[in-house]
Amino acid sequence: MVGWLFALPAAVLYVLFVLRPLLASVQYSFYDWDGITAATPVGLANYRRVFTDPELLSSIGHAFFLIIFFTIIPVVVGLVVAALVQEIKIRGLGTLARTLLFLPQIIPGAAAAVAWLWMYSSEGAINQALSAVGLSSVARAWLGDFTWALPAVGIIGTWLSMGLCTVLLMSGIGKIDASIYEAARLDGAGFLRTFTTVTLPGLRQEIGVCVTITVIAALASFDIVFLATQGGPGTQTMVPGVMVYQLGFTESRLGLASALAIVLSLLVLAVILPLQRLFRER
Repeated sequence: MVGWLFALPAAVLYVLFVLRPLLASVQYSFYDWDGITAATPVGLANYRRVFTDPELLSSIGHAFFLIIFFTIIPVVVGLVVAALVQEIKIRGLGTLARTLLFLPQIIPGAAAAVAWLWMYSSEGAINQALSAVGLSSVARAWLGDFTWALPAVGIIGTWLSMGLCTVLLMSGIGKIDASIYEAARLDGAGFLRTFTTVTLPGLRQEIGVCVTITVIAALASFDIVFLATQGGPGTQTMVPGVMVYQLGFTESRLGLASALAIVLSLLVLAVILPLQRLFRER
């Protein structure tokens, strides 16, 4: 009973601010409601709309596309950087690398979006750098370009995720027994062979943590996209998080917004649970 009493305040807050809103969203998703007038039951119509409306479906597709930038690139680059730092073994290099790479992680996503918004502008740092090396023909208003806007937003996510993944993977390498690396070198294994047979298997759990966190960040992305593009140009960078906000607070279609939010939550679970099983230590 003493343990339950200690847990009671946190449990009450969890019920009030997590479970109750979640159940309310499920309830709203079965109604056509503007938040003010009387709600009208519509059954599964909102969910059918989510799976048949091209604009809503494209927002979900954009979220999955961002996994490339939020997850795959940061994890791959983080693995390479962590392995190189472990291989070089220069005194103080690991600490310096952790500090520099983790800096973006402590910057709020909103602040990062504002900074990158300036750098992506027509006269921003990126276009100036391209012009300086003779690639002025490549320069463009990146976040206003229908082809490059979504990858440009994804690069912001890559920049934010890279430090966390690299630091986690460097810490994971530190816990691998050094004698295993010594044995591999004595057997004639080079850097690539050691990386694939010693480092990767030893980092199974750390890779799982990185993938889980970054996939959730990609699928539930909101702040970066909202502040950088608000889903534009057109709907080229629209993601479910921004769409839920627009449906609920701009268009007052709370039922459809709730249905999209529930579908997004289920999609996150459908992706994360198999990944958790895949990276479970054997």
